[in-house]
Amino acid sequence: MIWLPDRKTLCLAVLATLGLAPTLAGAQQFPLEIEHALGTTVLAEKPERVATVAWANHEVPLALGVVPVGFAAANFGDENGSGLLPWVKAKLEALDAAPPALFDEGDGIDFEAVAASQPDVILAAYSGLSQADYATLSQIAPVVAYPEGPWATDWRDMIRLNSTGMGMAEEGQALIEDIEAQIADTAENHPELAGKTAMFVTHLDPTNLGRIAFYTDNDARVRFFHDLGLVSPEVVKQNSTPGKFSGEISSELIDELDDVDILVTYGGQALIDQLNAHPLTSRLPVVERGAIVLLGNTPLGTAANPTPMSISWLLDDYADLLFEAARQ
Repeated sequence: MIWLPDRKTLCLAVLATLGLAPTLAGAQQFPLEIEHALGTTVLAEKPERVATVAWANHEVPLALGVVPVGFAAANFGDENGSGLLPWVKAKLEALDAAPPALFDEGDGIDFEAVAASQPDVILAAYSGLSQADYATLSQIAPVVAYPEGPWATDWRDMIRLNSTGMGMAEEGQALIEDIEAQIADTAENHPELAGKTAMFVTHLDPTNLGRIAFYTDNDARVRFFHDLGLVSPEVVKQNSTPGKFSGEISSELIDELDDVDILVTYGGQALIDQLNAHPLTSRLPVVERGAIVLLGNTPLGTAANPTPMSISWLLDDYADLLFEAARQ
């Protein structure tokens, strides 16, 4: 049975209906109103019990020194099956905190587990929540959803929205500035990346070239390229219409990949061998040069999708991989 809203949650609904909550601008005064793609969330007071759902939202409170009452177990890059990526485990240890409740999201959000954690707020700025998901979670506690589209929130907006939902917007902005300084230092140490074109391909199968799929400029992974000084090739730019975070082309248009300097994708040596053996893909300049970054189901494999805590942990290693590809 889903845990029903208590008096405080009901008050939020009343405040929202009456329009008494202030907007997000300025200092955080409560009641606080937060607008997002799925509606408007009102917080009557600063939340104490914070839960998160979907990928990496828990890293915002942890980075700010707050241990969530529950969050989603890692379902990628978790090499030991603990449900905790190494930087999350290290942070919990640094805070002398026991692992919180881990939600199994293998089949979607575990609403019962979220309810059992009895949160005051649920953070989901980076997520794919449907309107139905949002409605169900909102019966448990106020929900902070994504600003525009599902799975399109970059790490900066993840921090801004989630920290605001915790009543810690100023601390969140300071965290953003600290991470930006780290990225700037790394970019300065890898000047060879500046101006190189990079493409993150999600589907490139030489045994089935019916489609070649990739992320657009609207996706967090590609925005991270730009943070490091890389730029997008024309095919990515042309497919980056508002709200569209992935695109695809057919094999007939494979020549549109000719201006790609660095190709990032998931896979292993078998994929490289297949690309080199196929008559269409083998003649792509990026394949001929071997300028391909392969990511696996490891902690480093998560680096392409930057999150508030993984950036510090993996930034230099990821930049080194991109640099090695760029110099081919």
